[in-house]
Amino acid sequence: MKDSRVVVITGASAGIGRATARAFAARGARIGLIARNAEALENARLEVEARGGEAVIAIADVADADAVERAAQNIETAFGPIDVWINNAMTSVLGPIRTITPDEFRRVTEVTYLGVVHGTLAALRRMQPRNEGVILQIGSTLAYRGIPLQAPYCAAKHAIQGFHDALLSELLHDKSNVRVCMVNLPAVNTPQFRWIRNHMPHKPKPFGTIFEPEVAAQAIVWASEHPRRELNVGWGTSQAIIANAFAPGLLDHYLARIGYDQQQSDEPEPASRADNLYAPVPGDAGAHGVFGEQAKSVSPQLVANTHRGAIGAAAAVVGVVVLAKLITRR
Repeated sequence: MKDSRVVVITGASAGIGRATARAFAARGARIGLIARNAEALENARLEVEARGGEAVIAIADVADADAVERAAQNIETAFGPIDVWINNAMTSVLGPIRTITPDEFRRVTEVTYLGVVHGTLAALRRMQPRNEGVILQIGSTLAYRGIPLQAPYCAAKHAIQGFHDALLSELLHDKSNVRVCMVNLPAVNTPQFRWIRNHMPHKPKPFGTIFEPEVAAQAIVWASEHPRRELNVGWGTSQAIIANAFAPGLLDHYLARIGYDQQQSDEPEPASRADNLYAPVPGDAGAHGVFGEQAKSVSPQLVANTHRGAIGAAAAVVGVVVLAKLITRR
């Protein structure tokens, strides 16, 4: 069945955003692609059209609220009312807090957190008068558990989580039919690990079990149709959130011991490498990073999480059968 919804994706030029655009395109959606990299956005548009969707590009920095608003206007002019808005854009700086400048903290906050605020406000201006629509916040395990070397990003993701809670309560108060869901992701094999600003001596690498961006895209598409309060992707995400709720002190010591080494590869980081903190890195990196050999293409937890009704029913049937057999043996 063709999906004719109008979907907006920020950070659509690469990584999770690019994979998500491809996933919606395969369903025939009309997609507004927002990012800073004009070349990559144009290639993303061509990919969407090749897969059966339609696309319009909007070059904008999500840290600029006016630019996000103009992008939303242009997308609605092209396709009509926006049905789904996905706040996905991010940037980061890797390094100990003492090495990160106030401007670097500010910039990560403006893109990763305030970009979500700006996108949400643009979506609400359009969805609330119609009393319909879905807003997806792309969260992270790190929205609940900070780790060493990623203080700016962790803080921004924590802020998104608090913003999400507040927005949910307000929409409930207003009895609004606008839905919002936070999709909490694990480590994903995207180009970001060769783009983020790095104050460490070795190249960054993902922390924890790594998944391909298509797994994240699958979760995002599902959440756009089944917007729960939150959707966790990967066993590690749920485990980290639960562990932090019950034993944060133990995690402090565990992460202090392994957090530095687990986020750096053995390859030295060239001092002259470009980063995307203030401007996009030239070229088109696509959806995938350099960790494909380690990345998983399926998340059993996500399959279970998105089919828990069927799994519960099957478990109930099995339970009834087992009980019946036990009764007949007596």
